[in-house]
Amino acid sequence: MAASLRPLFLAIISLLMISSLTRSSEGAGIAVYWGQNGNEGSLEGACRSGCYDYVNIAFLVSFGSGQTPELNLAGHCIPSPCTFLSSEIKVCQSLGIKVLLSLGGGSPGTGRGPILASPEDARNVADYLWNNYLGGQSSSRPLGDAVLDGIDFDIELGSNLYWDDLARALSGYSTPERKVYLSAAPQCPIPDYYLDTAIKTGLFDYVWVQFYNNPPCQYTSGDPSKLFASWDKWAPYPGVNKLFLGLPAAPEAAYSGGYIPPEVLISQILPVVQSYPNYGGVMLWSRYYDQNYCQAIRPYVNGDPLTYTTKSVKKSHAVA
Repeated sequence: MAASLRPLFLAIISLLMISSLTRSSEGAGIAVYWGQNGNEGSLEGACRSGCYDYVNIAFLVSFGSGQTPELNLAGHCIPSPCTFLSSEIKVCQSLGIKVLLSLGGGSPGTGRGPILASPEDARNVADYLWNNYLGGQSSSRPLGDAVLDGIDFDIELGSNLYWDDLARALSGYSTPERKVYLSAAPQCPIPDYYLDTAIKTGLFDYVWVQFYNNPPCQYTSGDPSKLFASWDKWAPYPGVNKLFLGLPAAPEAAYSGGYIPPEVLISQILPVVQSYPNYGGVMLWSRYYDQNYCQAIRPYVNGDPLTYTTKSVKKSHAVA
């Protein structure tokens, strides 16, 4: 190669390498819920495990319809202040992990659960979330001054109205400089009673469907047929952008079943779901139940070994 062309060649190679690293951040990943068991370890510990790409802080259990919003983080900090989590959230984000606040869950706490009374009420809740958890300002931010990356909708009780209005209002806070990410965790039976209308807005970046505690559409004792049939319906569903396989991280994490042994997930399930163009990865319930499940499946969740490798190297350097 002529000496005069060598600098140009090296520059092109460098650009290609940077491009591959950029693409890796958009590859398939693993999401986890944290916050519902005081024995699951710290938020920072979860992020420093090197296993997760998304962490949902669970849950804001009651809000809307004039209720005082209620944050329930089990044994982590309630009723003590949770503002110490601010520094841990920032550590997670420095490692390239998106941290979201999850709305809802399976218990209403001491309130009436997540209930939106009207489109205006939905906008008011969005304003509260923006000022107290996202990029706005408030004198009483429950998690301190850390700015979360977005909001997760895990609505399993309360009302099924106006969640689409809440999604639109939250999305409206996105700017070219800072996007407000939205995710949804519907049950696998279609349509989801609470979130169907919201999902169809197409505003959700990630949809991690709960393929557990739902016998009609989950893996059962060596039979993946119901799971595959449900996945096949969810993949082209209106509004679904990136689709995640939501699973329990241990048998005891799902009282009505759906647990898939890691070796079965790796050999039988992932090769099928990864063939769909909007496959986004795996969601796990929850950090408390994840006793090395994530570590076992992590190298296989992203079907592109090169993408996984570059991402892993990037993360390992960040942790160090």
